[in-house]
Amino acid sequence: MKNDRYAHLLKNVEKPGRYIGGEYGEVVKDKNSVDLRFCFCFPDIYEIGMSNLGMKILTAILNNTDYCWCERCFAPWADMEEQLRKTKTPLFALESGDPLTEFDIIGFTLQYELSYTNALNMLDLAGIPLYAADRGDDLNAYPLIIAGGPCAYNPEPLAPFFDLFAIGEGEESLPELAELYLECKKQNMKKSDFLRKAARLEGCYVPSLYEVTYLADGRIDKVTPKYDDVPAKVKKRVVQDLDKAYYPTQPTVPYLDVVHDRIMLEVVRGCIRGCRFCQAGMVYRPYREKSPEVLDRCAQALFAHTGYSEISLSSLSISDYSELDPLIDRLLKWTDDKKVSLSLPSMRIDAFYEQLMKKVMSVRKSGLTFAPEAGTQRLRDVINKNITEEEILTACRKAFDAGRNELKLYFMNGLPTETDEDIVGIAELAQKIVDLFYSEKRPYRSVEVTVSVSCFVPKPFTPFQWEPQDSLESLERKQALLKNSIRTKKITYKYHDAKTSRLECVFARGDRRLAPALAEAVRQGQRFDSWDEFFDYDKWMKIFEQTGVDPDFYTTRRIGFDETLPWDHIDIGVTKRFLRREAEKAYAGVPTPDCRTQCSGCGVKCLERNIKL
Repeated sequence: MKNDRYAHLLKNVEKPGRYIGGEYGEVVKDKNSVDLRFCFCFPDIYEIGMSNLGMKILTAILNNTDYCWCERCFAPWADMEEQLRKTKTPLFALESGDPLTEFDIIGFTLQYELSYTNALNMLDLAGIPLYAADRGDDLNAYPLIIAGGPCAYNPEPLAPFFDLFAIGEGEESLPELAELYLECKKQNMKKSDFLRKAARLEGCYVPSLYEVTYLADGRIDKVTPKYDDVPAKVKKRVVQDLDKAYYPTQPTVPYLDVVHDRIMLEVVRGCIRGCRFCQAGMVYRPYREKSPEVLDRCAQALFAHTGYSEISLSSLSISDYSELDPLIDRLLKWTDDKKVSLSLPSMRIDAFYEQLMKKVMSVRKSGLTFAPEAGTQRLRDVINKNITEEEILTACRKAFDAGRNELKLYFMNGLPTETDEDIVGIAELAQKIVDLFYSEKRPYRSVEVTVSVSCFVPKPFTPFQWEPQDSLESLERKQALLKNSIRTKKITYKYHDAKTSRLECVFARGDRRLAPALAEAVRQGQRFDSWDEFFDYDKWMKIFEQTGVDPDFYTTRRIGFDETLPWDHIDIGVTKRFLRREAEKAYAGVPTPDCRTQCSGCGVKCLERNIKL
C-alpha cells in the first residue's frame, strides 16, 4: 500500500497481506487523470478472489483503457471487519486505499449463492445503503452498484439491492456500460435516466425497470417491463471469437498463497455435453475454442511475467478440446526445459487415454479427478452423463498402468429419480476400482480412492430446474447409507453439508421476496455462509421465519412446467422448450448425444469450426 493510513488496523489482523496491495503487476494510475473509477469487488477473501479468472480478465480490460482505473476489493475476514467497525473505517480499495464511496462504479462478481451476504456486507462496511431505492436518483451521490457472474443468471434475490446486472460475458459489455456511464455523467443525467439507457444495451438487466406480480398461492404471475423501450427479455452477451478476445498476460501476482497459484489458460468456453444438472453447461453455450497458437503465446507471456511453475488448462471439459494433442505438444517444447508442469482438470472418462497422460506426467505426477456423478448406469442415463461403467473402469486401469495410484471421483446424491440402489452403487463402483488396482502387480503397493459427494441443487436454466430438492432428512439419510456401504479404508468418503445445499437451493431458485431475509441476515451478522466456521443453519431458519419466507417453497416443491420462473425474463439462448424436452427424456432414462455427435436443437447457434460436426 502506498500510504500508511491503515497501518493501525493491520497490526491486529492475522493476514495483513490481504489488504495492503502493492503486488507485482498491480496497476496504479493517477486518479486525477482518469475520467472513471471502477472498483471490482469479490465477495470472498483475497486468496479465493485472486484466483478468479473472470476478475483478472475484466479488471485488465478496464485498465487497458486510458479513461478508467479499475481497482480491487475483497471481503474482509472477521478480524479485519472487527477493526473496520471498531474504528469506523469504511471499506477501501487495495490500490489507492480510497474508500469505496469515492468510486463511480462498484462491480461484484457473483460466483456462489452463499456469498450474497458477503456482497451486501461489503456495501454496509463501505457506508453504502443496501437497497438501491435508498441511494437516491443522483448519479453522483453514491457509486453505481452492478453485478455479474454465473449467479447473475437468476439475479432476483438480489434485485432490490443492485442498480444493474451484467448478463453473460463482460469483455465487450462492461466497457460499453462504462462509456455510457461517462457520457451520462457529463450530461448531469439522473440515475434513472442513465439506467433507462443502459437497459437498452444487450446484456444489461435493470431490475427497477421491471414489475413482478404474484398469484394468490405465492407463485409468480408475470414479470413485465415498466416502459415500452425496455426489453421484455434480457439477452445474454456472448464473445464469439476467443482468439480475438482480450486475455491478460501481465496479471497481478499475489503476495499470499492463493487457491489457484498457477498460470490459468482458458482453453474453451462452453461444453458440448448436456449434463442435465449442470448450469454451466447450459449458460456458457455456445461452445468455443481457442487455437493452440494463441494459447501457447499467452502461456509463454504469462510464464515470463509470473514465473509460475504450473500451467492449468481451464475448461468445463478439457478432454473435449479438439486440438488438445497439438496444444500439449506446443507447450511441452518449452515447459519441460523450464520445469513447468501441466495440469488437466475436468477429464472426461470416455476421452481419457494413456498417451496424453504420459506427456503431461513428464514433469510431475499428480492425482487424477473423474466425475461419474452417479453410481449406476440407470441414473447416469437419467442425468445424461453418457459414460458407461466399462469406460470408467477402463480409464482407471489406464491411470493405474501409467503409474497413478490416487484417484478422486465426484458424485452427487439427491438426483432426480434416485433410489437407495443408486447410492449403494457409488460404494460398489469405488470398490470395483480398488479391486481393479489390486488385480495386477503395480509399481505402487497401495491405492487411494477418494469419493466426494455433493448434494443435488436444482439450478436455473437446466433441465432439472423444475425438480424438487430432496428434503434435508432424506439427503442426510442417504449420506449415512453411503458411509455404511463403504467396506475398505482404501476408499475415503467426503460429503457436502446438506444444510448448506438447502440454503444454496433457496437462493438459486429464489425471487425478490428473499431480499428482506438477506438484508436481515446481514444486520444479524451473517456472512461467509460457505465457510463452516461461520455457517449457522438454525439462525438462517429463524431469519426466514422472521421475514415470512418458507424455504420449502423454493427447495422441496416441484415446479410446474407451465409456471413462470423468476428468471424467465433472462434469455441465455437455450430455449425453455429444449430444457423441458430434456427433463422428459430424463424421466424416460433416454440420453442425448453430445453436440459433436448430433445437434440437439437447444436453440443456441454454434460455430461449426468449434463444434466440428
